[in-house]
Amino acid sequence: MSNQTIKNNWTTKELEDMYNMPFNDLLWKAHEIHRENHDPNKIQISTLMSIKTGGCPEDCKYCSQSIRYDTDINLEKTLPLSEIIKQAKDAKNTGATRFCMGAAWRNLTNSNLAKVKEMVKGVKGLGLETCVTLGMLTKNQADELKSVGLDYYNHNLDTSEEYYKEVVTTRTYQDRLDTIQHVRDAGIKVCCGGIIGLGEDGIDRIKLIQVLANLDEQPESVPINKLVKVEGTPYSGNLNVDEFDFIRVIALARIAMPKSYVRLSAGRDTMNDQMQALCFFAGANSIFYGEELLTTKNSTIKHDRKLLNNLKIKTDGHIEQDQCALETTSDNLTKLSDIPINTSNL
Repeated sequence: MSNQTIKNNWTTKELEDMYNMPFNDLLWKAHEIHRENHDPNKIQISTLMSIKTGGCPEDCKYCSQSIRYDTDINLEKTLPLSEIIKQAKDAKNTGATRFCMGAAWRNLTNSNLAKVKEMVKGVKGLGLETCVTLGMLTKNQADELKSVGLDYYNHNLDTSEEYYKEVVTTRTYQDRLDTIQHVRDAGIKVCCGGIIGLGEDGIDRIKLIQVLANLDEQPESVPINKLVKVEGTPYSGNLNVDEFDFIRVIALARIAMPKSYVRLSAGRDTMNDQMQALCFFAGANSIFYGEELLTTKNSTIKHDRKLLNNLKIKTDGHIEQDQCALETTSDNLTKLSDIPINTSNL
């Protein structure tokens, strides 16, 4: 793999010039960098589970779990540890190497911290990497999560700092950056990205990538979400994201953050196979696997298995054999269950 130096002083103009390159030139540049730093035919698989659904007091205009919007999400209690362990085992059996747990909280309380620590310990005991997304954290809480071996903490910036106030008013952009810094200072790996389709302009997408890339240490994982339009939220009627614009964001993220894992996250169920293949070529090398992401639909496991087989893309985890799910149009395609486990790049 490349010993390429990480650049943390990208200017807006540098990134804007690349974003606006001819499409083929941009993809080629991104793919060259991707190939220098990663196996271009391997992806990392994560599974995301909601451990506490609904009732969030925040006003994020895209979110189905906010109490401010009339969606079909009901308030639920935090799931018991036994249910979380059961779902983590299922995730491991379907090929996930990382299990992510999300809760609809504005911030982590100390009473919930004790529960989450037990969850992290239980999931790690299965041999899975752990990730949580729980809202804002204090420095002490980040240290506590590190003490039980938490691997990743997810806290997205959503969009550019300039456009952010149009999306969320109940916490500031700096609040988010502070949480990311607490996570980094605790020695936990950072998972941080954004959402495309919030009504932002192209320059906002570019500035989002700029902020992420110019952090003192770039995020190890960068989820790029395509807005899932949820009835009852203010953004339910937003215009669809142009497919080529979305792929450009993936390519720009790969160029600016060559070592990071770039994940296709929410909204993947609305992407056809060709669009996903171009995203993988542009540098995406991680996906969420499973038929639901917190409260929104995701691509089906059966479909994902067929797609990855068709592209001859390997995964980092073992996937249990499911004959129905592995139906393909060719008898010679490699079965995912035949792919050796490799956890060196997690």
